[in-house]
Amino acid sequence: MNYIIYDLEMTVCRKKDQISEIIEIGAAKVTKQDGTFAITDTFQAFVQPVKSPVLTKSTTDFTGITQEDVRSAGKFPEVIAQFLKWIGDDYYLCSWGPDDKLQFIRECRSHKLNMTWIRNHNNLQRLLTAIRKQEKHQQMGLKAALEWLEIPFAGSHHRAMDDAVNTAHIFVRLADQMKLERNEFSEEKREDEVVYKTGHFANNPFGNLADLLEEEPYAG
Repeated sequence: MNYIIYDLEMTVCRKKDQISEIIEIGAAKVTKQDGTFAITDTFQAFVQPVKSPVLTKSTTDFTGITQEDVRSAGKFPEVIAQFLKWIGDDYYLCSWGPDDKLQFIRECRSHKLNMTWIRNHNNLQRLLTAIRKQEKHQQMGLKAALEWLEIPFAGSHHRAMDDAVNTAHIFVRLADQMKLERNEFSEEKREDEVVYKTGHFANNPFGNLADLLEEEPYAG
């Protein structure tokens, strides 16, 4: 069994008619060996956007990803094929919050790709909230969760590989307490959680709710 802890970086949208595109996929593969969870492999790939191929200054400033990084990168269908080969056949997909799953669905639909691989998906932020016995609206950001567990953040914020690895460290620490669920992808299933990302989802109806949160929103 592979536990795939992943994170996405997207183009930053500042206008309502703009649509975010994935420009980086980062993931850490966690396995359990002799009763111990550990990170055993990582995946990182830039993705060349097609709807807005030229990165804006806002995107580069926010993520640190440059035009040169994505110029020679594969487009989403090519990169997702590489990602699926890497994750294997028996896995849980885990992300911090619901946003990245929604983005995968959005882009697979846009490129007319099969989405049945988006299965056994778990929101680690929500599972952490359950462990802490907090109300849903009290969910912690990634940085706060690391501080709570006294895990030092490594790398750069808003880079998919670094955020995925840091999230994986949280998972490794709490895996025995997290009740992961098996599930199948369903077009009909709707997410009912607040979107925490800023900028990325200017076209998302939940985006305005982020401003109401007391904690600074996390943008993966």
